[in-house]
Amino acid sequence: MAMTSSKKKNKTYRLQWIIEPIMEEPSYLQRSMFGCQACYLNGRLVLALTSGEEPWNGLLIPTDHKFHESIRKEFKNIKQHPVLKKWLYLPEATEDFETVASDIVEAIKINDLRFGVEPQEKKQRKKKK
Repeated sequence: MAMTSSKKKNKTYRLQWIIEPIMEEPSYLQRSMFGCQACYLNGRLVLALTSGEEPWNGLLIPTDHKFHESIRKEFKNIKQHPVLKKWLYLPEATEDFETVASDIVEAIKINDLRFGVEPQEKKQRKKKK
């Protein structure tokens, strides 16, 4: 009887091209998170790629509130996410999506500390007795 592999093929995410400039970085990590692809660099969650219905279709930008204003001034068409208000959002339907997304990834690549948040440590659940 032949053994079948239980490994799933890594599927290419539709917006994967956006993060290609940082994918070769030694600390780069990508994993699924709540229906999107979470991108980590230098231990920080720096982007989330989403491809669902609005407002979950584009680029989620994890950042602290104190950086919202400066990021929005520098990168046009970025807005506060209407659900995850602590993060910013660049909708894929934006006219200059490709250019703005590429500029954001370049800023992340040079370690612009306005982008990204430290992931919260998972809390240990108490075991039932």
